[in-house]
Amino acid sequence: MNNVRKCVTHIPTICVSGLRSGDEKQVQNIADEIGWAARTIGFFQISDHGIDLDLIEATYQAAARFFALPDETKRKYYIGLSSNHRGYVPFTEKGDYPDEKNRSYEAFDLGLDLPADDVDYRSGNRLLGPNVWPDLDGFKETVAQYYREISALGRLISSCLEIHLGLPRGTMSEHMSKPISQLRLLHYVRQQHTKDHKSVNMGAHTDYECLTLLHTRNKGLQVLTQEDSWIDVPIDPDVFVVNIGDMLEAWSNGLLRSTPHRVLNLRPERFSLPYFVATNYDTVIKPFKQLVSADRPVQYEPFVAGHHLERMLIRDFPYLRKGNRLNTSQDANGTPLVVTNPFEDRLNNSLG
Repeated sequence: MNNVRKCVTHIPTICVSGLRSGDEKQVQNIADEIGWAARTIGFFQISDHGIDLDLIEATYQAAARFFALPDETKRKYYIGLSSNHRGYVPFTEKGDYPDEKNRSYEAFDLGLDLPADDVDYRSGNRLLGPNVWPDLDGFKETVAQYYREISALGRLISSCLEIHLGLPRGTMSEHMSKPISQLRLLHYVRQQHTKDHKSVNMGAHTDYECLTLLHTRNKGLQVLTQEDSWIDVPIDPDVFVVNIGDMLEAWSNGLLRSTPHRVLNLRPERFSLPYFVATNYDTVIKPFKQLVSADRPVQYEPFVAGHHLERMLIRDFPYLRKGNRLNTSQDANGTPLVVTNPFEDRLNNSLG
């Protein structure tokens, strides 16, 4: 993988069935395919992933049934009522993306479902603990099963990147025993007054965690290349779209790329299922020593995974900025400071 091409104008599709073959050479080849995509564009698709398409369809149906409920019913599960950032995100809960002029989506957010007596949850950790489950037949059973299977797939892809980077097995996964990984059920609705159907619904951003595994059945997702051009992610319901996030870019000392992406208003309605692979809350993210050399010195200052995710959630969720629900930074007058993400600096040349 020494001769890495920089000009990439498409999202590669990689068959990952061989990862379970036990054939070390085959696994290495797949890992290097994934690694090449992660180094260049930061996005790729995986086929033959092992998750039953019927389970994916059932999860979409569960999401659609929830979002079809009356607003007053959905708001019983409002994320602002939870103690650990779980539940319904209404259309009105808008973040601070500069290009979101026609934002119109709602979501349901879940995480690792821990018991109410979990020691970290009881000590006040706002990213761990029990999920909020709506009183909807079959919703919990279906979505919980999907969470288990997509999280296992996320660990498998993480192990591939360990192999590609030449890291000892478990270098990343040992920090994922109690992860702050999140699953979002997303429902985009293009507003009737929106005339420009190529306008932005979800603004350009990077993902904050290690990896994202996304299932989507509708066009609209775009990726920013290293040449500062936006390209469309092709649609194939048999695959997952995978991209690198901030934590893994820093962990890899910049070898892997956390790529900005956005969603356009191409359809009147759009559903998607992103799962964000993260580390444990207290994991200190700093470049692995094996990836630091005289030719490639340390390029990232250490940060705590949970603190980075909390900072970004503060930007994205107004309810967290009210009453100092998380540890926000404030100026002398008590006004919350503008939260920025250094991994998104590369957007400055592309939003015009």
